[in-house]
Formats: sequence, C-alpha cells, structure tokens
Amino acid sequence: MKIRLELFGASREFSNKDYLDFNINKKISIKDFRQEIINYLKLNFKENKAFKKIVETSAFCTEDNNIINDNYKIIKNQKITIIPPIGGG
Repeated sequence: MKIRLELFGASREFSNKDYLDFNINKKISIKDFRQEIINYLKLNFKENKAFKKIVETSAFCTEDNNIINDNYKIIKNQKITIIPPIGGG
C-alpha cells in the first residue's frame, strides 16, 4: 500500500516536496511507521539526529484531521500528516 506522508514545519526539510511516499507491504502501526521514516532519514541524511528527534516527538494525523496515537493501524492507501513540535518542545 502507498502511504503519503505530508510534511509540515521542520519536517519539510525531509524532502524538496511537501510530502514523502512510502510503499509498505503490510498493515502498519504509527509506531512502526515512525521507524520507517527514521530508516528513510538514515539513508538520505546520514543519521541526522535532529531529524530523528523531530520524528520521535511529532504527532500524526489522518487526512480528516484526527490526531492519531502510536497504536493506530494504517490498513490501506492513506495520507498521514506529521506535525512536529513548535519551538522545539
């Protein structure tokens, strides 16, 4: 399935677009999706610790603007938005 991660705030530095696309072969929780994003960052930004911290501390929401927790399961093609903390905390 295709998950489009919409980027806002500091996460916009993860790409020259305002999104990243991930192809995932199974249902995945937000907790595991965070790790997929971190793996992408390790490959593309040489383990940038600031970027990793952004992913670890960000909230996520669905395309209908509902904040979702780490147990939320992505089970189909979907847009997910990453919402980094403002002001570093």
